[in-house]
Amino acid sequence: MSAKRSIDATLAALADPDRRRAIELLGQRPRRAGELADALKLPAPAMSRHLRALKASGLVEETHPEFDARVRIYALKDGAMADLKKWLADTERMWADQLASFKAHVERKRK
Repeated sequence: MSAKRSIDATLAALADPDRRRAIELLGQRPRRAGELADALKLPAPAMSRHLRALKASGLVEETHPEFDARVRIYALKDGAMADLKKWLADTERMWADQLASFKAHVERKRK
């Protein structure tokens, strides 16, 4: 997936407050879908749709414990937000440069 598509997918997935809260919970530790649904007070089908969107965006991965392949454990995917973090840093740097240039311009005009 290209960096732009990755950023678009990440932002689309994070646009929903329930998905953002699921990401926060998964940041604490991996969890089963039922645990997430209970914590978010969502019905199982809604949680399933949110997890499908998070997996499709590449933010979350699903594993199965050895003792029971029917159980699904969801966890944050390492490095999934790298493209978004780089884009944010680049954008912040661009704004800082623009504001510094504007400040210098205003200060020159005052003299």
